[in-house]
Amino acid sequence: MAGKSRRKPGTGNAVTAWARFAAVSRAMQPTGKARAKSSPGRGGASVAAPKGTQSLAQATAQAQRLGRAQAQWVVEQRRQARARRARAVAAAAASPRSGTPKSASTKATASTGLAVAGSGSRGVLVAEGDSWFDYPFCDVLQILDDDRGWDIEQVAHRGDSVESMAYDGGQLDDFVRAIERIVRRGEAPHAILISGGGNDVAGDAFAMLLNHRSSPVYGLNPAVVEGVLETRVRVAYTTVISAVTAACEALLGARVPILLHGYDYPVPDGRGVLGGWGPLPGPWLEPGFRDKGYDDLAERVAVARDLIDRFYAMLGAVVATPAFAHVALVDLRNTLSTDLARGRYRTWWGNELHPTRRGFAKVAELFDARL
Repeated sequence: MAGKSRRKPGTGNAVTAWARFAAVSRAMQPTGKARAKSSPGRGGASVAAPKGTQSLAQATAQAQRLGRAQAQWVVEQRRQARARRARAVAAAAASPRSGTPKSASTKATASTGLAVAGSGSRGVLVAEGDSWFDYPFCDVLQILDDDRGWDIEQVAHRGDSVESMAYDGGQLDDFVRAIERIVRRGEAPHAILISGGGNDVAGDAFAMLLNHRSSPVYGLNPAVVEGVLETRVRVAYTTVISAVTAACEALLGARVPILLHGYDYPVPDGRGVLGGWGPLPGPWLEPGFRDKGYDDLAERVAVARDLIDRFYAMLGAVVATPAFAHVALVDLRNTLSTDLARGRYRTWWGNELHPTRRGFAKVAELFDARL
């Protein structure tokens, strides 16, 4: 969950690509309802705020259609790119200066030892998500690769929210490219792993989920949490899963099993990456707790525990969607310690949101058991 998202519209070609992808989403919105209407008012015309559907059932159904439409759009863009790539490969093969001779390439591979030391694989996993799949030096995917024998194609990016994954298009494009590489090797992915949601609730917006500790209604604000998790994140997750599913169907001719996860109970102690000093990411929870008057660490842990349980309830509803029979949830709760006595939890938690290497290894073990 650390870091900043890379998926914001920029300038030049990036704007054009983003705008075209966004148009796929907006073209599917019901006409008229989302359009702002002018009406006379004091001091001149006023504009009604545009609104999407307020029905979760309608939003879920539209998210499934949207994900499929997004995948179809990206696959079509990539089909044209694959054609260009094929022409370039053919031209290079026909050229007398087509690169390193095969014999030299074979010798180079043998000299590195990779042909022997790296031989064998339990299968290919494709991973999309946030920093639990893209963390410096050690994360879930690195453990699954090095210690569990899986080949990994990963398009995760630390700092990305599920909303960004669903609507900005960058990870979906990368995902389709990863599937293409697997197909070119004559393989098929064993499973798809998706990690996300932490950046949708942690960080600058976290305090909005809390009522003040001195208020009679202290704790999580149920209405705000429901709006974020049960509407925003749930619909975004539905869109991502639908898009990934449709991309696999288009490129592989079949669905691929998908595994989601919902993190473990964190300890909001104010530690960021390597302490969170200077430009390093974090902390993500402690500032919000401090602003709302929560000084006791045990109370913070209890509130965070409540939030994680609500997060799992939302993911359970996503997995229970009839169209997602191929999707499963890896429950990571109570995997890592939250024992505050003498800081025992620090053996498992490197900071507020990310495990230590030992912690990531334990998390990867649970993934591996489901694979």
